[in-house]
Amino acid sequence: MAVAVGMSVLTCASSDVASASGVSASTRDATELGARLRPIITGALHELDVPGAVVLVRTPAGQYEEAFGTRQLGSNDPVGIDDHFRVGSITKTMTGTVVLQLVQERRIALSDPVSKYRPDVPNGDHITIAQLLDMRSGLHSYTELESFNRILDQDPTRVWHPEELLALGLAQPPYFPPGEGYHYSNTNTVLLGLIIDQLTGRQLADVFRERIFQPLGLRQTLLPPIEDNAIPAPHPHGYLFGTNLSTLTDPALPPDQQAAVRDGTLLPNDVTALNPSWGWAAGAVISTAADLAVYVRALVTGGLLDRALQQQRLDSLTPVDPADPDSASYGLALARFGPMIGHDGSLPGYQSFMGHDPVRGNTLIVLTNLQTAPDGTQPANEIARRILARL
Repeated sequence: MAVAVGMSVLTCASSDVASASGVSASTRDATELGARLRPIITGALHELDVPGAVVLVRTPAGQYEEAFGTRQLGSNDPVGIDDHFRVGSITKTMTGTVVLQLVQERRIALSDPVSKYRPDVPNGDHITIAQLLDMRSGLHSYTELESFNRILDQDPTRVWHPEELLALGLAQPPYFPPGEGYHYSNTNTVLLGLIIDQLTGRQLADVFRERIFQPLGLRQTLLPPIEDNAIPAPHPHGYLFGTNLSTLTDPALPPDQQAAVRDGTLLPNDVTALNPSWGWAAGAVISTAADLAVYVRALVTGGLLDRALQQQRLDSLTPVDPADPDSASYGLALARFGPMIGHDGSLPGYQSFMGHDPVRGNTLIVLTNLQTAPDGTQPANEIARRILARL
């Protein structure tokens, strides 16, 4: 698939002194960074058959930001750096942040049993709030059900209510007893969202806006009403190879379909209109690269929590594979990928990565309008991995 390159922005750090040529050292650094990263990004987009993307890199020396590709296949409508994307599970960090703010306010405790707030949760006396946040509750994820994914394909604009989602997950046997394993489960975060509603007496969208978006100045970030499947303009269309059901157990297309993608005879499905209410507190937020860059820095370095709880959150990061200390780590609704701390996100049509390196001061945002590459690769994560190798 051919990849078009959109507008590029190179921003220097204002404190740098201009050289004799009139170009500041940071401008040169940012320009060189763009020259170094652009072929890596365009190569990955072509290799992974991604229609469009936005990449933002902030370093102490300056910023590189560039949009690539098209908003809609078959059209001459290039992606813009200010485009809105669905950011999927990056939403979980926001739900987790609000829970931790309520911990600060002594309205809930990490050690509280879930049954204190939701007596209907099976074995809830033994599942703690912390275990919901760090994906160690054992609760089954409703998004892994064949029946659920079949409905997503057959009725993509269906409005899902949070209690309905929770009931689907709670009806399934747990993966393991609480605290005795790790399994990423959207049921955990939907349950936390409902507890936030209960404790605050407010809608989750309003709570996010008042506690996170407004304080950080995130004017292009929102949790839409569950009835709303629109994305604010400008935005790219979102694409999916195969279907939710066909890629449930193996995200890779069969070899013959992968070959058809390579020769241009198989295109991804446009799933822009899918209603994201099925993700709600676990995955329905919409944002931009610039907003996410501000957010992830505050998420990692502080500003949303008090110093002690912020450190506790960072210290909670634990390898998801205990046998491999180099595996990705997960903690209190927060993830670590190598030197970067943040989160990724994936839902039909879009895939995202946000991370901040607190040691080097680098921030990286990658947004794509394809959920999964034909070979099963998550494109934003893969582009981020290749960029990190150069940073």
